Amino acid sequence: MSKLLLIVILVFSLAVPVSAAELAAPTVPPSGAEVMPEKTDSFGEGLLHLLEGALLQLRPDLKEATKVSLGVIAAVMMVSLLQSFSGGVKTASEFAGTAAIAAGLLLSANSLIRLATETITEISEYGKLLLPVMTAAMAAQGGVTASAALYTGTAVFDAVLSSLISRLLVPMVYLFLALAVANSAVGEAILKNMRDFTKGLVSWCLKILLTVFTTYITVTGVVSGTTDAAALKATKVTISSVVPVVGSILSDASEAVLVSAGLMKNAAGIYGILAVLAVFLQPFLKIGVHYLILKLTAALCALFGEKRLTELIGDFSSAMGLLLAMTGSECLLLLISTVCFLKGVG
Repeated sequence: MSKLLLIVILVFSLAVPVSAAELAAPTVPPSGAEVMPEKTDSFGEGLLHLLEGALLQLRPDLKEATKVSLGVIAAVMMVSLLQSFSGGVKTASEFAGTAAIAAGLLLSANSLIRLATETITEISEYGKLLLPVMTAAMAAQGGVTASAALYTGTAVFDAVLSSLISRLLVPMVYLFLALAVANSAVGEAILKNMRDFTKGLVSWCLKILLTVFTTYITVTGVVSGTTDAAALKATKVTISSVVPVVGSILSDASEAVLVSAGLMKNAAGIYGILAVLAVFLQPFLKIGVHYLILKLTAALCALFGEKRLTELIGDFSSAMGLLLAMTGSECLLLLISTVCFLKGVG
């Protein structure tokens, strides 16, 4: 760690004579090029353009998620009717219902898991190109030591988070779904306990890592400043509500973003942040649509369906929530760090 810090300080100390305005952010990745605004000199206008583009592309996903939801509701209803008219064979009907629901949801779940994994990887790879540019810009303003420390910390946390997600947490989401299906089909207590433990372990890993990251950001003094208290509270509540599992942790670090919104005068920083959001927003909203519709589907099926089948639908919704937490964590980690660099650039 100390060697890495010394190397970063040495490299970027050579960049001090360079004007921060001359540095350019790397080009937006192909996945975000379609919604990337042509003009990136205004962060507010660029963000509005990204949101409009991402929302317009949600219609096919909304139709797909609704279609899958209706199929699941039909399967639950058929099981309920079968049990009503058969006067028994509860185990067989629940097994058939589990198979039908799993067949309807596993395909889309697998597609969304791969989408989340690709998005996280792309954001992480773009961050490896963007952060050195922002470090050089901050060093050019005289913040050589601060920029090196911030770069080193962010690079370490990003590497750990992206590796943890791809190598451990994503396979555990698959394991969670497998245990959920098995529990719905068989109803054994040990399967339910293993399912809950797997979900809890994924949540725990994300929360611990993000808690350490936000603590690091706070200790290094980059989360500071004054802003409108009502706006800050609204932003924290929004992040806490939108990102399941880890939203409350990320909302504590949102002050860095909000406080520095007025300091975004560096063209490379604005472009970099918009590029990250261009990659992030559409996959996040797509997964979010499936998450919300599955939540509603589970709530509706709970009115007339078997408990185990309703829990299975809720488990698929929880899996989507874990994906939202992973993608949201990776994106906000990079955004918060970039904004902290912008505070140093001024």
